[in-house]
Amino acid sequence: MIARPPVVESRLVQPPTIDDVARVADVSVTTVWRVLKGNARVRPAAQEAVIRAIALLRFTPASPLLHGAPLPMRIGLIRTSESAGYLNAFMVGSLDRVAASTMQLVIEQCDMAERPAAAARRLAQRGIDGVVLPPALCDAGELLDMLEQQRMPTVLMAGQPAGSASTLDIDDFKAAYDMTTHLIALGHSRIGFIMGCPTRPASRRRYDGHCAALADHGLTTEDDLIGTGSSTYRSGLDAAELLLDAEAPPTAIFASDDDTAAATISVAHRRGLNVPSDLTVCGFGDSPVATTIWPNITTVRLPTAQMGTIAADLIAAAIAARREGHAPPAERITLPHQLVRRQSDAAPRRRPRAAIQV
Repeated sequence: MIARPPVVESRLVQPPTIDDVARVADVSVTTVWRVLKGNARVRPAAQEAVIRAIALLRFTPASPLLHGAPLPMRIGLIRTSESAGYLNAFMVGSLDRVAASTMQLVIEQCDMAERPAAAARRLAQRGIDGVVLPPALCDAGELLDMLEQQRMPTVLMAGQPAGSASTLDIDDFKAAYDMTTHLIALGHSRIGFIMGCPTRPASRRRYDGHCAALADHGLTTEDDLIGTGSSTYRSGLDAAELLLDAEAPPTAIFASDDDTAAATISVAHRRGLNVPSDLTVCGFGDSPVATTIWPNITTVRLPTAQMGTIAADLIAAAIAARREGHAPPAERITLPHQLVRRQSDAAPRRRPRAAIQV
């Protein structure tokens, strides 16, 4: 019995696309491209399905596709609410690279209340060839395991090296060490620190860098000077309140992200404290909030736009390697950070001692 071709709706407003061919043939877009270019590695059954779908849809590919043009690369980027500010700068670099190539950027929103793997499955259904994971998804173990099992080319923006994925990051330890050293050089000795989510390796590295700088300058890490947040504005409000309620409150607070630093400034203002005269506040990341509140926040700048460009190059190389039948290269790249000083830091105010009564 000869199998009937699948039924296709005829109400096409636009001419059929290569995605339509892939859907009707029940194969990936990459397989359709390989058939169009005469690639011998396509299974005969898949090749026959593609040819039938092309005939059924009356699909006519543009001539460059038949003359050695490179296959397009569909790169998936999973976006969360936590990474929104970070991704704005990242996409400045990645979109320039994508626009000048055959790459296509496919963005999938992930609600952190859902399992990140679900967002990755939705991307897979859209025929992506590789994935870029921003913080904090770059530390999601279940998601990383799933991508590794599927041999999906992956680039992690921060995060621990994992399997065949490439990682692109700064030295969080050194960046936090440098910021704490800067505060000590200003004359601060009671420095509060608000840590990000404790389960994230980057948060831990920043905390370790802060503690190492204190130790190297003869200062101790005191429990009442350490707060814990979750890299959100709301958690920053609570952590800052606790630090400033200490019996001997800090003269400076170093927050491990800019949203938390902005929340700390808000708490200081609510208490009638002047920033930076009464309290120095510093952040990490140089996200948009660092320059949209007053005072502008002294922070650690990440080369985010450059990271976007490099990430696009890394994922393209990994996809190309996989298409050629090779294992994607696992790159480990560390980029330099920069301490950006603005209006939220100053030397601690020297208050006159109380008069000695005889």
